[in-house]
Amino acid sequence: MTRFEQRYEQDVLNAVSLRGSVTVEELAALLGVSGQTVRRVVRPMAERGELTKVHGAILAVEKAGEPPFLARMNLNHRAKVAIATAVAGLIADGDSLALDVGSTTGFIAQALRQHRNLNVVTNSSFIATSLATIPGNRVHMAGVELRNHDGAAFDRRAFETVRGFRVRYAVLSASAVHPTHGFMVHDHCEAEMSGTMASVADTRIVAVDHSKFGRSALLTLPILQPGDILVTDAKPPRGFSRVLKDLTVHVAL
Repeated sequence: MTRFEQRYEQDVLNAVSLRGSVTVEELAALLGVSGQTVRRVVRPMAERGELTKVHGAILAVEKAGEPPFLARMNLNHRAKVAIATAVAGLIADGDSLALDVGSTTGFIAQALRQHRNLNVVTNSSFIATSLATIPGNRVHMAGVELRNHDGAAFDRRAFETVRGFRVRYAVLSASAVHPTHGFMVHDHCEAEMSGTMASVADTRIVAVDHSKFGRSALLTLPILQPGDILVTDAKPPRGFSRVLKDLTVHVAL
């Protein structure tokens, strides 16, 4: 393998880890290289046990005691990949954005690795490290103390950092979408951070997969404005028209 090919190893590992399984053709399209190059990159990684190569697919290696955040990223991963691709299509090279912590926004960060010259502020260490190594990006990690289960920061410095920015988009996640109460989360700190990121953005993009509709959580996110964007992977069920009526809805296929 050449040094040129070695630089793709981390991108391959990220894609396989996030999606669970991926074909050679999908990796080639994602990386902008030939299928032959993908095979040369994957072969030594499989030999080292970093992933598994089977006929027609490349699989992630399951790890005992996987952290909860990574386990959540494996739930509905096909839907999250579709949503991430759609969100990335809304964002242009050179845009500024805030991204919250969440499994879906983790996928979005991976999709945004194909963009250049992004200005990013996030309280997620996973997202920060995913985007900081891309040439031309400026990534600001908000916060000092990280939670042990997802590497997210919600300390005073995290909020101060986010409040100091003005961005084009805030990319936000939610734990539930209730037909009456709207978008909801379980933790007070997450609700506060979503509100803070929403307040410094021109437009808010909420990314949720179909499984979140009809659920409920403890706290409502009263953060959206007319013209903000919902990206999901299926047409919202009946009964949600009131909470979605002022939003632009993108259904990722």
